[in-house]
This record gives sequence, C-alpha cells and structure tokens, in this order.
Amino acid sequence: MKRFLRIVTLILVCMSFIHTLLIAYLCFDNLFVGANLKLNSNNQLEVVNIAEDSLADYTGLKVGDVILKVNNEKPSFQEPKERVLSNARTLTVERNGEIITTDTRDTIISYDILFTVLIPILFYLLSLFCIYLVFKSNKAKKDSSAFLLIIFLLILSSAYVSAGGVSRGDHLSRYVNLLSFLSIPASYFHFIYQYSKESGSKIFNNKILLLYIFPIINIALEISRDIFDLFPLLTFYINLSSFFIGIILVFFAIIIKLIKHKNSGQIYFLKMLMMSNFLGFFPFVAFYVVPVLVIGDYIYSAPIVAPFLLIIPFSLVYLFLSNKMYDVEFLIGRLKYYGILAIIPTIIIICTITLMKYHPGDYYTLRLAIYIYFVMFGVFYLKEILDFRFRLKRFSEKFNYQDSIFKFTQMIRACTSLNQVLMELKQTILDVLKVSQAYVLEVDIDGNVVLLEGDIQEDPWTPYQKEVTKVTSSIGKIIEVDRGFLIKIGERGGTSYVMLCLSVLNTPKLTRDEISWLETLAFYTSVSLENVLKIGELLEHLENVKEEGTNPAWLNKLMFGIEEKQRSDLARDLHDSVLQDMISLKHKSEIFLAELQKDQVCIDQIQQKLTSFNKQMSNVIQTTRETCQELRPQVLYDLGLVKALSKLAAQHRESTSLRIRLNAERFSKVLDLDTQLNLYRIVQELLSNTVKHAKASEVLIMLVCIKEKVILHYEDDGIGFDQDKLYHNNTNMGLSGIRERVRALDGRLDIKTAIGRGFKADIEMEL
Repeated sequence: MKRFLRIVTLILVCMSFIHTLLIAYLCFDNLFVGANLKLNSNNQLEVVNIAEDSLADYTGLKVGDVILKVNNEKPSFQEPKERVLSNARTLTVERNGEIITTDTRDTIISYDILFTVLIPILFYLLSLFCIYLVFKSNKAKKDSSAFLLIIFLLILSSAYVSAGGVSRGDHLSRYVNLLSFLSIPASYFHFIYQYSKESGSKIFNNKILLLYIFPIINIALEISRDIFDLFPLLTFYINLSSFFIGIILVFFAIIIKLIKHKNSGQIYFLKMLMMSNFLGFFPFVAFYVVPVLVIGDYIYSAPIVAPFLLIIPFSLVYLFLSNKMYDVEFLIGRLKYYGILAIIPTIIIICTITLMKYHPGDYYTLRLAIYIYFVMFGVFYLKEILDFRFRLKRFSEKFNYQDSIFKFTQMIRACTSLNQVLMELKQTILDVLKVSQAYVLEVDIDGNVVLLEGDIQEDPWTPYQKEVTKVTSSIGKIIEVDRGFLIKIGERGGTSYVMLCLSVLNTPKLTRDEISWLETLAFYTSVSLENVLKIGELLEHLENVKEEGTNPAWLNKLMFGIEEKQRSDLARDLHDSVLQDMISLKHKSEIFLAELQKDQVCIDQIQQKLTSFNKQMSNVIQTTRETCQELRPQVLYDLGLVKALSKLAAQHRESTSLRIRLNAERFSKVLDLDTQLNLYRIVQELLSNTVKHAKASEVLIMLVCIKEKVILHYEDDGIGFDQDKLYHNNTNMGLSGIRERVRALDGRLDIKTAIGRGFKADIEMEL
C-alpha cells in the first residue's frame, strides 16, 4: 500500500475508534429514548407513544403513564424538542392510579446494551483485526484493493456501531450512520471492481460506482429535514429505498457477470461473491428493509439481523489474504439440502406451538419439549434415510468421491506402465476437483525436481519449490498453495513422485472430504506404482535373459514348478476318474474269472457280465475323452468355435438333465485362436458352475456379432446368489477365472443375479 494511503488509513481508523468510544459513552450514559411525551391537562409529562424495541419499550413503560419522578426527582423540561429523559436510572410513574417505580438499569443490560453496544463494538474490534491482517499482508504488494477493503470494513463497522448513537438521539451519530450505511453497496462493489482489475480479469466496469451519489443526496435531504423540519418519515423511507436499490444493483451486476462468465475461470470468484452477498445481506434486506418499505413494519429489528453482515467482510478478507476461495458449489449444495430438510420440522413445530396456545394447561413447557424432541428425532431419522438413498446426488455429482475411487481402482488394475497409472490419477483428479492442470514431478533425495512427462516451456513448480521439498516426507501428504495443492503419490528408493494440481485462477480450500479422498487415492496409487515398477523390472530382466539365450536358475526352477503343478493336476484328474474305473473293472474281471473256473457261471450270466464290462469300459473311454477335451478341445482347433460350443452343449445334454439352447449358427466372424479358446473356456466354466451350483433346468447361450462387437450372452433359470457377494466366496471362484479371461480379451463382463432369480452374464468385446 502506498505511503499516502497508509497515512489516510491510520487517520480513518483513529477517527472511527474515537467515534466508537463516543457511542459507548452515550449508550452507557442512559440517555432514555423511545417514549414520546406531552403535557397533559395537569401539566404533567404523559407518555403518548412507545417505539417498539426501544429503551422505553424494554423498560416496561406503557402509553398513558404519567412521569412523576426521574431518579427520585421531579422531571424538568424546556421546549417540546427537549423532552428527553436523560440519565434516567429510575422512573416513578402513575399507571391507572397505581404508583410504579422502575429501575431502567436492570432491563437495559439484558438486551439493549447487548445489541446496541456489546455486539457492535465486538463487530468493530473484529473488523480492526481484519484491517490489521490486510494492512500487514499488503506491505509488499501495495495493492489499491487493500485500501478499498479497509475502507469497506470501516464503513460497515461504523454503520453498525453508530446505530447505538442513533438510538440515543445523537445527531452526529445519525449523520455518520446514514453516510456509512448508504455507502456500503458502493464501497463493496468498489473493492470487487479493483480486486478483479488487479487480478487481471477485469470482469466488472466502473459505471456502478455512481452509487456513491446516493449517500450524498440522502445527507443533503437529512440536513434539510433538520433545518426545515420537513417530511421526517418520507426521508426515512428514501434512505431505506436508496440502500435497497444499491444492494439490488450490486446483486444484478454480479448475476449478469455470473451468466456471462459461466464457462470461464472467473466462475468460482463470482459464485463466492454471490454467496457471501446472499448470506450477508439477505437477512437484513428481507427481514428489515423490505418489510419496512412494503408494510411499514419489520419482522426483526435492525440490531438483530445486522450481525449477518459479518459474513461479507470476513469472506473478502479470507479471499484477499489467502488468495483462495471456499468450495462454493459444495456449500450451496449443503445449504439447499439442509434448507429443504429444515422446512418439515419448522412447519410441525409452528403448528404444535400454535395449537398448544389454545390448550396451555399444566406442564406446558414439558409437553412442548416432548413434542419438539419427537419432531427432531423424526427429522434426524429422515435425514439418515435421505442421506443413504441420495448419497451420490446430495450436493453435486462433481464430488462423487466413492464412485470415483471405485472407478479409479478398476482402471489401474489394467495398467501395465507408470505413465498409464499417472494418467488415470490425473484424469480422476481433474474430473472431480476444481483444477484444470496436473503435473507429475520426480523429486530425488537432494531435492532436484524434474517434470516426469509433458512438453512445456516453463517449469510450473518453480513458484512452489519450497513446498515441493516439504511434501515429500510421507505418502498422501498435502500442502495447499495459492492456485492449488501438492500431494505425494508414491516413492521408489530415494525418488519421490509428487503431483502438482493448479487451476487457471485459484482453487477452493480443500474440505475434509476432499483431503481424505486425495489421501486414499495417493495410497492406492503408491501401491500400484510399486507393483508396476516391479513388473517393469521383471519384464526388463526377462528381456535380458532372452537376449543372453540361457535361462537363469530361478527361471528354470519356476518353469519346472509350473510344469510339475500341471502334471500333478493331470495325475489327480486321471487318478480320480479313469484309474478308479479301471481298477474297479479289473476287480470285477478277476471275480468273474474265478467263478468261471469253478463252472459256476451259465451262458446268460456270462453275457450279462460282458455287457456290464462293455458299458463300464465305454464310460471309461467317455471320461478319458472328456478329460482330453478339457485339456485340448480338438474340435475347436479343427472346426472352429461354433462347432466346439455345439459339441460342448450336446455333451452336457447327454450327461445332465439340462435343456441347453445354443444360438450361434449365424456367427461367422473370424476370430484368432486365442480369442476362440478363451470364449470356449468361459462357456465351459459357466456350464460347469450351473451344473454344480445353480440347480437349473434350462440354459440359454447366444453368440452374436453386432457391428464390430462380439457379444456372448449366457443365462440360466437356477437359484442364483447374492450379487453383493460376487467374487467373495469359494463358490464363485470360477467367476473370478471368467473375469480374468474377459480382462485378457479387453472385454466387459456384466453379471446380473439375485437369490431365486437365476443368473445372467453378458460379455462384450471390441474387435
């Protein structure tokens, strides 16, 4: 901030501080206002009107009361204008023939001092603290917008504080209040205009700064009213109308720019302005200004709704100091959600209280508390139901963290290189968060930074060199910067991988949900990077082995182990099927030969035994063929996939009671042998699962080609199972193998099943 502006700022702060001390003195001096007095026929002061929410109203004074004593002394007065009860500690009044003494200090402390002195002065002190922060942070920048922000804070706090002097009838406070009150819209927009201009956006023009005319015109009218005593009520309405028009113009200016720049980087800045405007000005305008202008009365008095204006300066100070914005869409979504949810208990509680007025009876408070308790209990229960049912659409699809993590984990499973994993992570963050650029940095143990991928002329991490070094301490650590954030996503030896995420303008401050989501992504990415790097090293080593021409001992050992496992599996299958049948057949033959040697067997028995032996041998042959078929489906190699599936279906029809419908006659697409074999194995495994577990009676298999896609549809009418437990138990181990085969084909597997509703599987793959 320039030297001249700093001096002006200090002068204005000192003047506002002196004025605040004056207001505090006036308020604690017990200048008694709010009661209009006149002389009655007995030459006594009589109360003819009580202003609502005034000191007289809080004290309990009534219209028609006759003031007998003030501070135990007879009241004195001169002209009608001077009939103000100054320094009134105690009042003695006559009401309907009864003498009543009131101590005004008992009631003033409980309400009036709170809203006319304590809260406004607290507001002023907080504003001073914000001014100090702005002043301190702007020493190096020397931005004019900082001076305008300080002026706005002083205007807003002076308008609030001076209202206490107005309530005491102080003329200086009335002028200060009017000038500052009507300058709020203009000074607010002036800061926004200058700040956006210094940011390089220039999204506003300076025409609306003509709002500064309003306070000048109204001050002139106020002075004329005091001099000529003309139209005091009309002047009051002109003042409120001027403020209302100024606020509406600022609102429309922001809304117009919001619509115009809805697809630009300025949208978040404009949304934040709109939200702070609404939350700060809406209670004051809606519950005080508009009701007074329309119906001549207010819903809430100005001192009650004015504290909401705190939202505006604090949000602007936060924006100025941190150069970051709140997550506006998320906040707006929450406000809409909870705003709609609050309608139900509000209506119920209002109806309950209204009905209970007609039946107060005994234990009114207890009954009311019970009613409200059950209402809130029901609301919280309803909220839990709504949160679960609309858990992905409560606020914004932009923040669908759970779904994005699931999608990310599914995508990185198929990644086989470091770049693929990083690209998936970058795309996920860009899709979910309000960032437009993402860079992956490689940081060595000495702090040297290298851009892992991309071809850009400038180094994006240069302004954040210190933060890059700090973030490398642990996986998932996040450091926020002015336009985004840094997060460590992995490490390998002494090298750390860090992602720098930035936006065009600036990003919202990360919420707790976003931080937790980013940490989870970082941990998943770290594990995936570690696996990918190890697999890459293994493949590189295998390539070297291939070039050398001789296999190392560990590879030979691994291959021999795989071969031995295959031999073991084949031996177990043969032992459990063919060998057992052959042993049984041999045992029966030995018994038959022994009986034949003893001449105890007739011709018919010989014929029966030979028939039985022949049948059993046929079964052995069939089992052997099936085993060979499973090991190597010869029909597939000779005649193709369709014929192989037809034979497979025919074999299951013969050996089971299943009615199998195969629709593949029109499939004529030429597929490579590996694809045919994988599709055959998938159908084979599906049929095996149906026979073993489904208890089905009918199966439908369809193999079609639509455009450039091969689609395999499998369906049975069995007992089905819980889809939530898919791939989670031993029963579905076959499905896990099917899923892996589909992945090997770069296809998509969609399974639909439920208990008692059969089983459906659709496999789709691009050619």
